[in-house]
Amino acid sequence: MWRRRVDGTVLGRWTVQLAQRVSRLDLRQRVGLQIALDSVAMVAGLTAAQVGRFDYSLSALSSLGFWVISALAVCLLHFLGTALHLYLGRYRFGGFEEVLCLLVAVVLTILGLLIVIAAFGPPRPMPLSVPPLGGTVTLVVMFGVRYLWRLLEERLRRPDRDHAQPVLVFGAGQGGESALAAMLRTQDSPYYPIALLDDDPRLHNLRLFGVRVRGGRDAIDAVAGATGARTLLVAIPSADAELLREINRIAEDAGLTVKVLPKVSDLIDGRVGVGDIRDLDLADLLGRRQISTDMAAAAGYLVGRRVLVTGAGGSIGAELCRQIATFGPAELVMLDRDESALRAVQLSITGQAMLDDDAIVLGDIRDLDLMTKLFAQRRPQVVFHAAALKHLPLLERFPGESVKTNVWGTLAILRTAAACGVERLVNISTDKAANPTSALGFSKRITERLTAAVAREASGTFVSVRFGNVLASNGSVLTVFASQIAAGGPITVTHPDVTRYFMTIPEAVQLVLQAGALGAPGEAMVLDMGEPVRIDDVARRLAAREARPIEIVYTGLGPGEKLHEELFGTGEADRRPHHPLISHVEVPALDPTEALDLDPWAPPATVLADLAALAGEQVLVATTPATGPAADQAAATADLITGLIPRQQAAQSADGRPSPTR
Repeated sequence: MWRRRVDGTVLGRWTVQLAQRVSRLDLRQRVGLQIALDSVAMVAGLTAAQVGRFDYSLSALSSLGFWVISALAVCLLHFLGTALHLYLGRYRFGGFEEVLCLLVAVVLTILGLLIVIAAFGPPRPMPLSVPPLGGTVTLVVMFGVRYLWRLLEERLRRPDRDHAQPVLVFGAGQGGESALAAMLRTQDSPYYPIALLDDDPRLHNLRLFGVRVRGGRDAIDAVAGATGARTLLVAIPSADAELLREINRIAEDAGLTVKVLPKVSDLIDGRVGVGDIRDLDLADLLGRRQISTDMAAAAGYLVGRRVLVTGAGGSIGAELCRQIATFGPAELVMLDRDESALRAVQLSITGQAMLDDDAIVLGDIRDLDLMTKLFAQRRPQVVFHAAALKHLPLLERFPGESVKTNVWGTLAILRTAAACGVERLVNISTDKAANPTSALGFSKRITERLTAAVAREASGTFVSVRFGNVLASNGSVLTVFASQIAAGGPITVTHPDVTRYFMTIPEAVQLVLQAGALGAPGEAMVLDMGEPVRIDDVARRLAAREARPIEIVYTGLGPGEKLHEELFGTGEADRRPHHPLISHVEVPALDPTEALDLDPWAPPATVLADLAALAGEQVLVATTPATGPAADQAAATADLITGLIPRQQAAQSADGRPSPTR
């Protein structure tokens, strides 16, 4: 009978009608009904105690004094209940807060009765032992009525099993309990939990809301076959990518669709709702994990500061702007050359996209006059340099563009920031800068070395942050695969064994903000990317989700591409003194004049060779650390901003091409 009642398959019509009638009562009527029920419970409790005290003789009820005391008990209960807001509609009927208030009201009522009875003296209208016994019976009756009402209320809110989708729930912890409550207490829920699963053997045979734990992950196939479920909900908000991949593999073999709950940090109020249940996506399988971020450290250099973000319209730049805005900077300046991207990021932060805000700056970091003017006028104190060209195959064809944007553009930002006294600058690098083999890798490694060089002459802290592929970013492999699938295939993969590191955009940005607080001048901060993922596995997983067959074609590694990316270059040590996910790497400085000698208009092969030579550590470091008193340093930085930054109006070379000045 218990199982049938919990499953909700049998429900008496009279209970349904009664519950519906009660639910239609207004507040005053419901409070009146509550007072009546509690009064009956009090009288019933005292009556049972009186009869029991006199050996179950009904003649004990013939005493007038007993009924006077019973009437006094009802009045006292009503008065005390009202004083404690029990009968004012403050507490939910049957809720934990109401139960505590009810206990206090009954105890005080019994104490009042004992005082009154003792004051009469012998012969007493009621034995002194009757009120405590009667109060105990009264509480049992009151709690029992409320418990039955809560059971009935929960049963009425349960979804119809005939129309809801049967679901297996993996995880019998707090997340699983919250998910069960959400599904079983939402009448229009599309899901109905029929079994729990958990790897902890101590939880096996545990029941939550009547749903039993029936084994661990090894029982998924058997339980799915026995129950007919076609969906598995992973109710572990803290589940990492490794666990999700394993559960997803088992579930797919069992013919189950996998759904997940969002991370706790993504929930609005920390509570799980039916609407929070969503499909498992590749971001969960590749990059989902909980990270520990010291928000106080990040706030220490962002709150009340003037902050500039270059490349603000890009994936990383936009998320940087959104997270920085939450710290309350004195001013947030967002720079990008893509007007549509700037509009989108402004809309995501302010809810408006008027583009008339001074925070929006449309410009290119290659425009040296604009950068100089921007820094001189806005005087940023913190700079996040995310603007860069990043598509490896395209830069292999046009390596000169990596020189103009990634190298010269970054050098302009670095020198201008140093000249303006920027307190902290974070240069966004890439894992391709570790043992680089491509124009992208060469140029980003050069920017790391230039950052180390300028850090010597700057009064602030200039660091680089190195990480790999970001899920759902512009040009991400997942975006490419999704487009290829939408077009009907095939999915193109360079090599069956190629692997890459992945992390989510919010995770990357949180660690970038943390790294900015921890880095020493000139260091490269390397973010922990977790385990590398085989791209072929990603492609096959995406293809398997499609109803129609999707072909996978191997195109071979392109020029400059690695089979396996690296986070650390040769000779770099994985040293993590401050944060378990952030490594500190020493970077050899590079004389900026060497970078300015690059010729981006030379043949691509020549440009690539020059970049490769400059990215190596064999290049002589000619930068001298700044010395002298503060006044001399201020004069030196002023000279930098007026004379050392290359200008577009520089002298023309013999063939008419502009050559950067030093």
